Amino acid sequence: MSELEALARALASDETIDIVTTGAKTGRRRTTEIWFRNLAGRIIICGTPSANGGAGPRSRRDWLANLIAHPEFEFCLKESVCKCLPARATVIRDVADRRAIMSAPQTAWYRNQGFSLDDLVTGSPIVEVRFIGGYAALNR
Repeated sequence: MSELEALARALASDETIDIVTTGAKTGRRRTTEIWFRNLAGRIIICGTPSANGGAGPRSRRDWLANLIAHPEFEFCLKESVCKCLPARATVIRDVADRRAIMSAPQTAWYRNQGFSLDDLVTGSPIVEVRFIGGYAALNR
C-alpha cells in the first residue's frame, strides 16, 4: 500500500488528531488535540457552541483564532498512521453549508450534546481542511 493510500484510509477511519498552529498573538507553535470528521471526502474540524461542550456562553477557542490568523498548519494523524501533513484551514461561513455539515451523520455527536441544530449552525466553529504540497492529492 502506498503512503497516500494509507493516509486516505486513515482520513476515512480515524477521528483524533493534533493540529499544530501558529499563535495568533504570540507567533509561537501551539499543539491542540482535536477531533476531525470526514464528510464524503471533506475533512472538517468542528466543535460545539461552547468550548467545554456544555450549555452556556460561547468561549474563545485559541486554535480557531490561530487558524484564522495563520491558516497554514500541520494536521497530525496519530491513530492508525502517525504523520503530520501540511494543510490550510478555511472557516466555513456559508449558512447552508454549515447546516449541511452539522446535519450530517458524522456530526451526530455534536447534536447529541443538547444543542439545537440552529445553535450548532450559528455558534459552532467549523473549519474545512485542505492538504497542500505533496499531499494535495488527498483533497476530494
